[in-house]
Amino acid sequence: MQSTITIDIGLDDKKVCKDISWKATQSTADAARAAKAMILAFWDGADKTAMRIDLWTKEMMMDEMTDFYFQTMMSMADNYERATHQTELVNDMKKFAQDFLKKFHEIQLAQNKAT
Repeated sequence: MQSTITIDIGLDDKKVCKDISWKATQSTADAARAAKAMILAFWDGADKTAMRIDLWTKEMMMDEMTDFYFQTMMSMADNYERATHQTELVNDMKKFAQDFLKKFHEIQLAQNKAT
């Protein structure tokens, strides 16, 4: 069995990402789904390096980007725990993600009070 994931990236005339859509052969969705951002990483075992593609659209708001990164960090921590059972490191990763989100909210609150 094989599953295919297709990612389409729309670019503006300056080759800046303007839209992202994706679909998967094993998905229950009939049509491609839109996204405002994506993080895609592959591990090259021979070179011991991560190959990454990070894209976001111009419409991605700062609070959305913060939520996206928070959720991605939490998901990475969960995946790392399933793969390694390193609970102490996972707790550190999750604490960092929570502190990151808390600090963002504090900065937003301070900026809103200043205006």
